Amino acid sequence: MHVFHQVDVFASEPFFGNPLAVVHDADDLTATEMASITRWTNLSEAAFLLAPTSADADYRVRIFAPAAELPFAGHPTLGSCAAWLAAGGVAHRPDAIVQECGAGLIPIRRTGDQLAFAAPPMVRFEPVAPAELAEAAFVLGLEQDDVVAAQWIDNGPGWMGIQLANAEAVLALEPPARRMQHFDVGLVGLHAPGSPCAIEVRAFFNDPTGMIREDPVTGSLNASVAQWLLGNGTLSPPYVAAQGTALGRRGRVHVDRIGDDIWVGGEATLRVTGMIAV
Repeated sequence: MHVFHQVDVFASEPFFGNPLAVVHDADDLTATEMASITRWTNLSEAAFLLAPTSADADYRVRIFAPAAELPFAGHPTLGSCAAWLAAGGVAHRPDAIVQECGAGLIPIRRTGDQLAFAAPPMVRFEPVAPAELAEAAFVLGLEQDDVVAAQWIDNGPGWMGIQLANAEAVLALEPPARRMQHFDVGLVGLHAPGSPCAIEVRAFFNDPTGMIREDPVTGSLNASVAQWLLGNGTLSPPYVAAQGTALGRRGRVHVDRIGDDIWVGGEATLRVTGMIAV
């Protein structure tokens, strides 16, 4: 038996965030068992807490999506940290919690009711080839003129970022009803100046069957969007990003830049606490 939590991450109100399953003390589980548990939860990701291998880390996490293990993901990072703290975790450092994952050591800071992670460096940051962009645009029902800019903004999951004319254009998009492989596309559009949120974000990915699904609130995508649009001067810190789905779920992601680090944060609230039999 293992302690189990389900965490509501980046929610703008209860049950409006991205849910994460967290299994504690998972050192005795194999990767195959972790993958099976992840698929059984029917969530976009599940996280498994383990003893760290680095002396600089407070805990280690393995993050699984239904199709594969991920080196890093945003809402599992904050959700795992919230679950670790709730189970009595105490950080080595007074100013940060340090998570060990496939992407290395990720600092996490706590401010009030919010947790924030330092965005890891992108492993791929380059323009999208015209043929790749044309295929993604076709799948999403976009015309070439709808696209303001496109960039690979991959910090682990493999995101292709596409900027549209404005937030309204992002919100108006209908989720594609088709099957694709290796489809991880994030859309972003600016809200009008003075709006509570600076940008609107939506994220589309394929599940193990190839069906394209929409991710409710995506920390990894928001981190790479911040690196992209803060880097080129489109946005200024701090700002709040809104992200939701066609089904009406809405989340809020808080972004700031402190020194050379971009911090991506929000609320992470435990909704389910119990035990899981493996």
